[in-house]
Amino acid sequence: MSSFVPGRRRFVQGRAVSGLAAAGLARLARPARAAEVAGRPVLHGPDIDLTLGEFPVNITGKPRIATVVNNVMPGPLLRLREGEDVTIRVKNNLPVSSSIHWHGLKLPNPMDGVPGLTFAGIAPGETFTYRFPLIQAGTYWYHSHSGMQEQTGLSGPMIIDPATPDPVGYDREYIVQLSDWTDEEPMAIIANLKQQGDYYNYQQRTLGTFINDVEQDGFSATLKNRLMWGGMRMSPTDIMDVTGAVYTFLMNGQPPAANWTAPFQAGERVRLRFINSAAMSTFDVRIPGLTLTVVQADGSDVEPVEVEEFRIGVAETYDVIVTPGDGAHTIFAQAQDRSGYARGTLTSRPGLAAQVPAMDPPPLRTMADMGMAGMDGMDMTGGHGGMDMSMPHQMPGMDMGGMATVPTVNASGVDPATLKGQPFVESVAMMPASRQQEAGTGLDGNGRKTLRYSQLRALEAPAYVVEPSRNIEFHLTGNMERWVWGFDGKKFSDAPPVHVALGETVRFVLVNDTMMEHPIHLHGFLFTLENGQGDRQPLKHTVNVKPGEKVGFVYTADIPGHWAFHCHLLYHMEMGMFRTVIVA
Repeated sequence: MSSFVPGRRRFVQGRAVSGLAAAGLARLARPARAAEVAGRPVLHGPDIDLTLGEFPVNITGKPRIATVVNNVMPGPLLRLREGEDVTIRVKNNLPVSSSIHWHGLKLPNPMDGVPGLTFAGIAPGETFTYRFPLIQAGTYWYHSHSGMQEQTGLSGPMIIDPATPDPVGYDREYIVQLSDWTDEEPMAIIANLKQQGDYYNYQQRTLGTFINDVEQDGFSATLKNRLMWGGMRMSPTDIMDVTGAVYTFLMNGQPPAANWTAPFQAGERVRLRFINSAAMSTFDVRIPGLTLTVVQADGSDVEPVEVEEFRIGVAETYDVIVTPGDGAHTIFAQAQDRSGYARGTLTSRPGLAAQVPAMDPPPLRTMADMGMAGMDGMDMTGGHGGMDMSMPHQMPGMDMGGMATVPTVNASGVDPATLKGQPFVESVAMMPASRQQEAGTGLDGNGRKTLRYSQLRALEAPAYVVEPSRNIEFHLTGNMERWVWGFDGKKFSDAPPVHVALGETVRFVLVNDTMMEHPIHLHGFLFTLENGQGDRQPLKHTVNVKPGEKVGFVYTADIPGHWAFHCHLLYHMEMGMFRTVIVA
């Protein structure tokens, strides 16, 4: 484990067994059927009852109250089938209003579960009945869209089995749901971040790291690098806003010390359905010694891709196939900033546990993350104590693929060149570029074969391809000192809705002007991610946009209503990175 600030914990490993997990661990001695998930209740459609409530937990040694579904955290697995008309009754036993959003599903707008946008929410003591047809298959999940309930535990997995034979063959399967738990009140975390944007960053560069860098890169290069970042008043260690300093990273609701365990028989093809249901944490996942064959992304089948590791942004899902040999294998999911990890074990015999690998060194941002690819050696201080942003944010030739073939409008009706200097905009990417050939900060160059968006290729070509009528451009913006986030320099309360005509096919163009990844989610639709795969571009519901990146996705607005469009980092959404898309 790498060094850490003396006197402060690196991250919380948690208790050996949390209260909600004990019963599940006791059952792991018997093999799980292919249709089950170890240690988790399974509810089969098409008629389901869910109850939202509070439940005592003890993840870290301190008793706390979680927000749960049917008294378990995460909530029960919903096992549904494509082609069914599902009825899900949700009773709210919480003292406050609540909701459930069915993440990634195409459904009628009133069933989407966003209070104030698609319905009024579920008041305390009331029951709301969701009814909608299932017109897709794959791995999805559900979660609250009310307040900070997602952070306090209200989420669960959902599998929709295909109506036709599954193209992926496997002998057994497990849900691997990743999340982040904190004993602190979520609003207290926001208050701390508003006071100091890097409040939870305990991996700041110090005199010790300066000396280490001098030994590696030389005094002149190290000093120049420090002066450059200092001149921009930014830190290359700003990877995640909330870290292992306050988070315990969970796998299926269990902390690392509990070691969630799933049995298998040697030689079986095991399907692992990974879901990142965290509030704020990106994970890098690997199983040392095993090849991971990616077969599905965000519920949509892709041509198999063999990797050793993959990054899963908040709200994304990936299905992988592994064929483990006899013994035990560690499922290792380290947080992107390397401030902690979640872990579990696949084992062919009860009682076995594999070694937990050491975490990688904490990564550093580069000039490419600032939207200035190729400028790492340049003096960006501007000679006057701050970053010189006079260069236009978009350079000639930056239009990618079909983005240049149709008219582009800004979603807020502003000239992006005017964003610089606005109170909610800390920086503007001068040279945004496609970065889908990169695995991402902390993965590229680590010596392992890592998944990249550019490798995702739909298993089947779509039945038809519709060219978009226009591009709608969004700049992802923020200010770490004020700790505010938004689109185009505006928070939700100040931003107009985005209008798309019913039946129109549009391209959303995302330009990330911040130093952090943003998992952007569009409710109600699946979109084709423009990743260079021609007529096999993959369908997704969430795209993790890298710093300094420009990315496009295309969808047809075929369901009317008011749809949420937001960053799925929960605290970023709460602080303004949210828009309404009106389809009419």
